[in-house]
Amino acid sequence: MPIKKDEVRHVAQLARLKLSDKEIDYFAGQLARIIDYIDQLKEVDTSGVEPTDHVLSIQNIFRKDNVKPSLTKEAVLKNAPASEAGLFKVPRIIEEL
Repeated sequence: MPIKKDEVRHVAQLARLKLSDKEIDYFAGQLARIIDYIDQLKEVDTSGVEPTDHVLSIQNIFRKDNVKPSLTKEAVLKNAPASEAGLFKVPRIIEEL
């Protein structure tokens, strides 16, 4: 299926890419081959294939959550460069309007 140069330009614009005429010709050919391959895959008979969400059988591999004691607020803030009122103090990165 041939891809028009205008279609490649449109996709490039959506992706905020500047392409030369040579690149547009190159990518038009590549996209046409990709679409031809997809059309070829559509012809495969999958009527006897069960739908799957993963090719391997997977199981829950998460460990059991166990409550453990955590650090105190003072211990956490001990190595902080700056703290105030029991919180980390960081430089402002957003300007006020």
